Amino acid sequence: MAHDHHDHGAMMADPTMAKAMEADMRFRFFVAFILTIPIVLYSPIAEKFFNFTLPAPFAAGGFFADGGANLVSLILASAAVFWPGKIFITGAWSALKKMKLDMMVLVATGVVAAYAFSALVTVLFYIGAVSSGETFFDAAAMLITFVLFGHWMEMRSRRGTSEALRALFNLVPPKASVLRNGKEVSVSTSEIRHGDIVVLRPGDKVPVDGEVEEGESAVDESLVTGESLPVSKKIGDKVIGGSVNQSGMLKFKATQIGAETLLAQIIKMVETAQNSKAPGQRIADKAAAWLVVVAIGSGFAAFFGWYAFADVSFLTALTFAISAVVIACPDALGLATPTAVAVGTGIGAKHNILIKDAATLENASRINTIILDKTGTITEGKPKVKDIAVANGFIENDVLKYAANAEMGSSHPLAKAINEEVKSRNLPAAQMMEKFESYAGLGVRAVIKGVAVLAGKEALLINQGVEIPNSLRQSVDKFAKEGKTVVWISVGGKAAGVIAAADSVKTAAPRTVEELKRMGIDVIMITGDNRLTAEITSRETGIEKFFAEVLPQDKAAYVKNLQGEGKFVAMVGDGINDAPALAQADIGIAIGAGTDVAKETGSIVLMKSDPFDIVAAIRLSKETVKKMKQNLFWAAIYNVLAIPVAAGVFYSKFGLALRPEVAALLMSASSIIVAVNAVLLKRVEPKLKD
Repeated sequence: MAHDHHDHGAMMADPTMAKAMEADMRFRFFVAFILTIPIVLYSPIAEKFFNFTLPAPFAAGGFFADGGANLVSLILASAAVFWPGKIFITGAWSALKKMKLDMMVLVATGVVAAYAFSALVTVLFYIGAVSSGETFFDAAAMLITFVLFGHWMEMRSRRGTSEALRALFNLVPPKASVLRNGKEVSVSTSEIRHGDIVVLRPGDKVPVDGEVEEGESAVDESLVTGESLPVSKKIGDKVIGGSVNQSGMLKFKATQIGAETLLAQIIKMVETAQNSKAPGQRIADKAAAWLVVVAIGSGFAAFFGWYAFADVSFLTALTFAISAVVIACPDALGLATPTAVAVGTGIGAKHNILIKDAATLENASRINTIILDKTGTITEGKPKVKDIAVANGFIENDVLKYAANAEMGSSHPLAKAINEEVKSRNLPAAQMMEKFESYAGLGVRAVIKGVAVLAGKEALLINQGVEIPNSLRQSVDKFAKEGKTVVWISVGGKAAGVIAAADSVKTAAPRTVEELKRMGIDVIMITGDNRLTAEITSRETGIEKFFAEVLPQDKAAYVKNLQGEGKFVAMVGDGINDAPALAQADIGIAIGAGTDVAKETGSIVLMKSDPFDIVAAIRLSKETVKKMKQNLFWAAIYNVLAIPVAAGVFYSKFGLALRPEVAALLMSASSIIVAVNAVLLKRVEPKLKD
């Protein structure tokens, strides 16, 4: 509902503005709440239904005895209507100017009708024009307070999506080393020109896109492309801005700068997708247009019915009319969705599922197609040792120990995988190296206790004159067909063996895929990896359809194509390369171990790396929507039953009418029913991850 009077695009573009708007809404709610308490205490509700009377001197004698309570309520209600409640009046006015009947018009109608009628009665009572001064300022104040609370809850959950773009920009280093007139100088990244030669040392971030002119190295592109293993770079290869140089020194020519870089294109796509995606249309807003007509129509019908055809005074007819209008705008309708959203998002947070806005919580139940990124979503995102093949009389543990010694201190994912395997086998701690040499893009040579150890690619062993046994080549061919990456090891000039590593499928992935299919959702895998690796992963997880060798900037296009087929698409990913696709999707789901930008772009964030949380999030959405619909049903039934009574339909025959104070109490009762029903959503918790 808050969408009606706040610029959603502006909120996304400026997180400071979003925070300020939320703080403003919170302040309005508390002001309205504080003003409403004394209004209710001065109203007949307090005495008639709760047997509460104000203590002396407030309730007895003089000013307060002769309707002064109405005057106090008028002052307090005026403050509530014309400051915290002003947003409803201005929101309704702007909706009416656009010829729209929405929730703002409905709330404003109820508030203004209750307030204006009560103010009129108070004035008429004081000038002696009427003898009784029954009012319902309490109804106006309570309506403002409850609906503001709903607004505040909704805004709280929607804040912060624009942090995504900030996280993307932070990948670009502020400064870079460039060769100018034969000398290396440090310049701001924004000053790099086409054709500049940029110098990269180990650990440097790549500032712009370019082509390697000199040197060899391994570059970690995982933040940008999602590829878990560092990519070897040599002369003629492309480097991507935002990636990190790891081992060797590189010099590259800047070919794309500023807005032309891949990272800038990704940022632009995220911005476009975020700003073009409209918030979900609320069920309550659809009902609101009809309720405005029903409310105002009931009011007019009641007034003319009583004044024209019954022998009652103008004021009595007006009382029936206003009662009908106010009762048609119950707090329950304002609370129906926000309370379910508040409980639903709370349950999600408790289970490490962060849902960023009410529209997402509502729309996740509509997902019929889900795209899962492979690396880090379906798989662990880091390689593990799967096989070891040995030769020349060496045993597996020896090969592992030598490899771990040679790779000691390396941050390469394969070196980490070897060290993890050594730990899991409880092998002795690494020996000190006497000598160490690194060969960029090929591997390392170390001397341990006088023995030369090589670890790396087959080419490294061949270059050093090591003879390669056929048995090892056959093993390597087999591992390659299984999508595994190998490290060759030689000890003392002899080929000792190969260690094969691969990214492991997460334990929960096959069960997740199976459950999503059972829910009637099409499951598709997308990856930048080669087709063979993709096939192996899809077989292990039970996914029939996949897209392989997809470039980062093209992932969003695959999402768009599916949307073009009329599918309601969710995208699940964990890397910056997934950010445009997450933003393009109807629902973007960022999985926890991923980068901050993926988390910020996703409208649902799974804080843990458990893929089964995807199922839990969809189940939670379906249950929350069920509660929203139940709440709207209760609010609507309440209207259907209460409006005729308030309009006096049963008054002549049965003497049944709703006095203003009863109407106000019933409004509160309907709100309590809705709130309690929303809290019952908690019963779904044990079923989320069954």
